[in-house]
Amino acid sequence: MAENRTSGSTSDGDAEITLGLLNAVQENSTATQRSMANDLGIALGLANAYLKRCARKGLIKISQVPPNRYAYYLTPKGFREKSRLTSEYLSSSFTFFRRARGQCSEALDYCAARNWKRVALAGSGELAEIATLCAVERDIALIGMIDPELKAKEFAGLKIFASAKKLRDLDAIIVTDLRAPQAVFETLSKDLSAERVLTPPLLGVVRQQTETAS
Repeated sequence: MAENRTSGSTSDGDAEITLGLLNAVQENSTATQRSMANDLGIALGLANAYLKRCARKGLIKISQVPPNRYAYYLTPKGFREKSRLTSEYLSSSFTFFRRARGQCSEALDYCAARNWKRVALAGSGELAEIATLCAVERDIALIGMIDPELKAKEFAGLKIFASAKKLRDLDAIIVTDLRAPQAVFETLSKDLSAERVLTPPLLGVVRQQTETAS
């Protein structure tokens, strides 16, 4: 991501990986680089590079232990940085949740005001989970989730469909995909009028061209 989360040059992805490694070191000083990489879902070489960078910054100390293994320890500076990153991460997460909850509620209220009661979500993930929580408080039936890439049969209690065409009597769709929301919106607008494909503002979807053409 291009937007910085810290006061320095650390990006969102950098902060997340750094925090993950600092947590891993604190929990188990003898954890291997491979196990840390697997736990964080990153390449071994990337874990190695981040650990070396943390060492250069004085966040961790690396000691060699037999046979040919290394132990990692947080320094006092590392503890302070871990605390800072944790606080920043939680603040960012709560901010996202508040924005997402407000915008999903607005989208559902928009549907209710137009008597669109059979609504689907498009895209699995955190935003979809928040939307399902908001729907419980309203007279709206979430009848499924559209996500052609998801292999599971259900997500957040909703049945998965490969496309909007598989859903009957569909009144509206709320885009909840965080990976490629613009592409999802444009695809769905071919199956349902763009007016009925709602996009929470936090997704940054550009609607004008599609709505003009529809």
